[in-house]
Amino acid sequence: MSFQPSERRSGFRRSPCYGESVVNARDTLIPGMTARPGSPAVAWRVEPGLLSYEHALAAMEARVADIAAGRADELVWLVEHPPLYTAGTSAAAGEVLDARFPVHATGRGGQTTYHGPGQRLVYLMLDLKRRRQDVRAFVATLEEWIIRALAHFNVVGERRDDRVGVWVRRPDKDAQPGEGHEDKIAAIGIRLKRWVSLHGIAINVEPDLSHFAGIVPCGVREQRYGVTSLVDLGLPVTMDDLDAALKAEFEGLFGRSVAAAPAKAGVQSHQTGM
Repeated sequence: MSFQPSERRSGFRRSPCYGESVVNARDTLIPGMTARPGSPAVAWRVEPGLLSYEHALAAMEARVADIAAGRADELVWLVEHPPLYTAGTSAAAGEVLDARFPVHATGRGGQTTYHGPGQRLVYLMLDLKRRRQDVRAFVATLEEWIIRALAHFNVVGERRDDRVGVWVRRPDKDAQPGEGHEDKIAAIGIRLKRWVSLHGIAINVEPDLSHFAGIVPCGVREQRYGVTSLVDLGLPVTMDDLDAALKAEFEGLFGRSVAAAPAKAGVQSHQTGM
């Protein structure tokens, strides 16, 4: 499946590649977190099926401990979860409006969000000591990675100073011109242990968007800010399409990756069905 590159719009600052629009230029933050020369390639794993959140969290914690101790290579882990909500360290009381799915307290940054089928979770276990020990630059690089991947599908992703994540403008939702409706298409929430990252990014491909109604997504209450997905935007994008775009844009920002070795006996993913 191929899509045309994003067209330029006048009046916007642009990121270095592909012409995607960047409202928050972050002039002091240059995206890029490549590892120092001689570092091993990052392992890249795509998990089949739906993975329980409890298992994902336990596996991340174990892998991060091994990376920090020099016993394992860095890992990018692409998964999907059954429907659930997670509450980050900045989550406020009242953000869960209807606990129709399990709610998990988590140590990542950010507030309350939804994960479920049709949403690509990318858990990044990267050693920033090999890269840049700069959390703000890491978040900016994750945003840039998402923006570049979305550009493969002619989606213009934008940053916002006051809202972490990646947003798309929705003038089609404005009752009056200039109301400024925007929808979030990707969320970011990370944690660091000994400068090794946990958690990562979530990009909406084709989740059930009604499931976001059970929470105040990422604490954003203004009615003109909503949630969208690639399919909601009218694009026939599959999970495999997005994975290919993410893989294509990873190396320029983070460095080489290689397919991860199969999981060892006894530590395979615990999958769960609907």
